[in-house]
Amino acid sequence: MSNSLNGQLDTQVDQALDRASGRYGEYGAPPGPPPGDMDDDGDHGVHFGRGDAVGTLNARFGAFGGNGEVITDSNEPRPLSTTAMNMLDDVSADGEVHVVDLPGVGSYRVKSISAGDGSVKLVAGQSTHQVDEAVSNVVFAEVLLGLGAVGVAVVAGRFLVRRQLRPLREVAATAHEVSTLPLASGEIGTTVRVAEGLTDERTEVGQVGSALNTMLAHVEHALDARHRSETQIRQFVADASHELRTPLTTIHGYAQLSRRQDYDAEQLSTAMAKVDAEATRMSSLVEDMLLLARLDSGRPLARDEVDLTRLVLETVGDARVVGPDHHWTLDLPDEPLVVAGDEQRLHQVVTNLTNNARRHTPPGTTVTVGAHPEGDQVVLTVTDDGPGMTPDLVRTAFERFTRGDSSRTRESGGAGLGLSLVQAISAAHAGTVSVQSQPGRTRFEVRLPGFATA
Repeated sequence: MSNSLNGQLDTQVDQALDRASGRYGEYGAPPGPPPGDMDDDGDHGVHFGRGDAVGTLNARFGAFGGNGEVITDSNEPRPLSTTAMNMLDDVSADGEVHVVDLPGVGSYRVKSISAGDGSVKLVAGQSTHQVDEAVSNVVFAEVLLGLGAVGVAVVAGRFLVRRQLRPLREVAATAHEVSTLPLASGEIGTTVRVAEGLTDERTEVGQVGSALNTMLAHVEHALDARHRSETQIRQFVADASHELRTPLTTIHGYAQLSRRQDYDAEQLSTAMAKVDAEATRMSSLVEDMLLLARLDSGRPLARDEVDLTRLVLETVGDARVVGPDHHWTLDLPDEPLVVAGDEQRLHQVVTNLTNNARRHTPPGTTVTVGAHPEGDQVVLTVTDDGPGMTPDLVRTAFERFTRGDSSRTRESGGAGLGLSLVQAISAAHAGTVSVQSQPGRTRFEVRLPGFATA
């Protein structure tokens, strides 16, 4: 813009010079005094710039000196001071634009040319005041517009940012709500979730909301597992206390009876047999707990070639002796089924499953123990036609300290570690165990790697 306005000034300067040259040609060259009308003080005034625009500067220098004026909006031009004339006289007559700051009149863009035989120099100029003022106004307007635009941008940006962050604030509110929940103990259900509309993973906020919901689901699962574990531990402490207190009470009672002097040898032998039986019961419980602890620690088991068919035959033979009121049947192939593992622990798996079927089914129940190959696995099954298990018991059957009856009687004959040991031993052999139950049929299934794939 400044260049455009300065160009207009230069055009006006050229036009003023053209008019000054024309007037010089009309009046002729020196030696006479410069033409002009007589002014009020009796000398020849210049007045050679009449007709130019207000603010136009004209000056002429020759043998008789120089004079100059600035066109004003009054009838009379304003003569230039001696200092201003001297500054204009110093301007080269090269036809180029020069900017001079003249005392009393301000900054001008001027051009100077020689006229006639070169003895006269003509100078014309235009004030830069309007250009400077216009540029200043434009700059001021641009500053105002810029500030206004910045203000609008700040307000709009704040509105947009608040609008964009609103979903994030809702996610933060959900996180804060979760942080106030009492998670230290007890049964806790973290049902608080980020709204579905804030879990769109195509947006950053949606990704945060989805991740928070996933984390809350994991936390809820962990808290539920912790609560169930605490409940099981409390139940185990109660059951174990009862299981240990009962034989201890029996041992203590028979020990006191044995001190009586009127206790004969036969009674003493019976008392010692009871003490031995209860001590054996305590030892079995402690051994089961120690075995679970060893399996939890990841200690490796033996990896020998074990004939699972033989183990099933031996276990069912023992079961027929211990539980003659049950019907025991076998479902085995003609060829031996061989797996790799710890024979003692695998024998414990079969024994625990048959004992479980005997203890939790009424007399007359048929229990079928079988094994068969399936791909690269060997499948061991124990099936009975008893009353079945409740859905809750099926879900928790392999959890530690779970008992078929919730009471603390010794009817079931254990502390609820038998099936837990089956699962732990199976897992230690890279196998699995599962149960399916309905009224009239319960089936436990253990899958173990065959010897070639173990």
